[in-house]
This record gives sequence, C-alpha cells and structure tokens, in this order.
Amino acid sequence: MQLEPEAIFTYLCAFADPGSQANNLKNPNVPNTQIFDYSKWNSQLGELSKKYQEAPPYPHIVLENFLNPAVLDTCIAEFNKLNETNGWINYKHYNEDKRGLNKIDLLPETIKGTINELNSPAFLEWLSAITGIKGLQKDDGLEGGGIHQSTRGGFLNIHADFTVHPHHRNWQRRVNVLVYLNEDWKEEWGGKLELWDRKMKACEESVLPVYNRCVIFNTDADSYHGHPEPMACPEGTYRRSIALYYYTVEANPYRRATYYQARPGDGSNKLLVRLDNALVSMYTAVKGKLGANDKVISGLLKFFSGGKKK
Repeated sequence: MQLEPEAIFTYLCAFADPGSQANNLKNPNVPNTQIFDYSKWNSQLGELSKKYQEAPPYPHIVLENFLNPAVLDTCIAEFNKLNETNGWINYKHYNEDKRGLNKIDLLPETIKGTINELNSPAFLEWLSAITGIKGLQKDDGLEGGGIHQSTRGGFLNIHADFTVHPHHRNWQRRVNVLVYLNEDWKEEWGGKLELWDRKMKACEESVLPVYNRCVIFNTDADSYHGHPEPMACPEGTYRRSIALYYYTVEANPYRRATYYQARPGDGSNKLLVRLDNALVSMYTAVKGKLGANDKVISGLLKFFSGGKKK
C-alpha cells in the first residue's frame, strides 16, 4: 500500500512530537495506533469552544467518535479481563454504587496509553482551548478517576464534585472528561448522565453512555450531574468509562467535598442524602490529612450510610 505524503507526515509527526508519544502504543493488535486525532479536533476548535462555553446548564459538550475506534476496541478487550484484578475500589454507599480502578501501574497497556495521551501536553493544550480555562494540569494519581464500571442496579446520585484535590491543597478541580466504552448500550437500560440546572430544579440534558461518546464539562461548585436511577441492564453487562479530571493551581481555592443533592420529589430520601454527605465530607477531610485509603473508607461509608440504594 502506498501512503500519501500527508499520511507519511502525520505518521512521522506522531513520533517526533514529545508531547504525543502516548499516541504510539506499538500494539500489534491495533492497526492504527493514533489515539486522538489532533488534526480533526483542532480544525473544529473555534466552533466547539463557542458551543462548550455557551452550553446550559453549565459549560459542557458531548462529542461523538472521540477516540480512534481501533484503540478503543483494544481498551474494551483489556477491560473485559480486569474484573479479577486487585486494586478495584468499591464505591458503595447511599449515594452511589460503582467500582473504580485508579492505579496506573495496574492498568493494561492500551488503557494506560490512552490515559497518558489524554494527560499529555498536547491534549491539555486542546482542552484548555475548548474550555477557555488556561493552565489546566493533569493528575498523575488519577484521584477519583481512572476507569469506572457499574452493572445492574448501579447508580450515582446527582452531585457536584469535590472542588480541591485531597493531596494537593491548592489544586482547584476545573474539568471532567468522560469517555464511554459501552457497545450496543440500550436506552431502556438507563445509565444516562444527567446534567441538572444549578438550582436543582430540573434535569436539562441527559446523555446515553454509548460507545466512543465523550462528555466534557466544567466542575464548578454547582455543576450538578449523575445517573441517579439504578440501571436495568442485564447482570454482567457493564456501564464503563475512562474518567479523567483536570485542575488549575490557585492561591485560595474553594474547598468542599463531593456534594450530593436530592432531586425534587425525593421526599424522605433527602435526610439520607444529607447524612451521606456528612460522612463523605468527614472522609475527605481525613483522607487529605492522613492519606486514608479509598478502599477502606468506602467500606465504612457503606456500613454507616445503609449501603445500596433501593
């Protein structure tokens, strides 16, 4: 096969650019190993940035076919082998039921390479351009992020995310990037990401977590989101995502733990949501001061808050 000059140039640039070395996973099972098509997405920056920054209920955007499908397919194949891996954190308490793995050394080659690309200088520059937030930086520790999965009955109540990194006291959390890996996901299974208005009066947008869809959004103190209804997918079918969070360094960041909100009509559940908020806040404070382990504390939250939502 004869390559066109433009294709040869793109191929060589991927190796030459030190900020994009994660583009080249050297995986023989992946025919085209460029993860993120900078040429494609940079060409749309003006339009996407305007759409992002003007979107209600807070700045966000939903992008289709976000990553190279060949790379994403390999990520899914690796994900399928990860269930028995040690290191999973079970986030199970009144306000959520999911699992997460954020130890980069435990992640398979292609998932790790994909995360490294989405944390690369080139991607951070693109992300700053689309969001309008200068100075975005990655989190090598993947605090609260990495990869997530939940199955039948899984949910995540509406919430605004923790605002400051627990181990870097001047890192203000600014942006979330979620990439979904769910092939053939059916609407009747639920699991839609809901974006709620800042006063928690109504859901303004819901996003089905389908294959290669990416959601990027600001993480302000009132950027309320979640997928609150327990999922109805078949047992053993998973809602999976790569979840990465980005920060800016601030002299006096606004500090608050993850803050869950009851929806209108939730009635008596409001008290349990508030109780769980108090426990999460205490946990976040302990974690920041003592470096407590997510795995241990998640078990305590489950015990004290009554476990899984019914």
